[in-house]
Amino acid sequence: MKRSLVITVFIASFLGVFLYFAFSQITPEEIENAPDWLTIEEAMEKAQDDGRLIVIDIFEVGCQFCRAMNRDVYPAPSTRAVIDRDFHPVKINGNSDDMITFMGEEMTESQFANSLGLTAFPFTVILDAEGNVIDRRRGYLGVSEITRFMRNAREKVAEG
Repeated sequence: MKRSLVITVFIASFLGVFLYFAFSQITPEEIENAPDWLTIEEAMEKAQDDGRLIVIDIFEVGCQFCRAMNRDVYPAPSTRAVIDRDFHPVKINGNSDDMITFMGEEMTESQFANSLGLTAFPFTVILDAEGNVIDRRRGYLGVSEITRFMRNAREKVAEG
């Protein structure tokens, strides 16, 4: 009887420690220097006031490349400098059923992402203040690629 109690306590302790460490690995960490993500509604309103563009990061919860961009690319000083100067950043979950309003039309975040041409995660889209797509990129973009992508979009709009 004592032996089975010791084994049970040992197994329960092992499972408790395992679950603690497993859950501590999946809890989101506060990312230092991350952009101040806006909703699409807030970004559209601000863009119409100041003429800045909107950069949309469309992600999927389980996507390792999406997490890498969120952790390494967007907080990078050069990326933040371009975003802070010329863009309003928006983050959209491409598989979410949360409702948003875009251009007076209500839809889910998933429907919105698909309307922008979503083909894979991560997906980065740049919109102007009227909601027109300026450019889009599929897949992971490193710091130099995303800053070049955003600068090129800004130049396209400046040229007319």
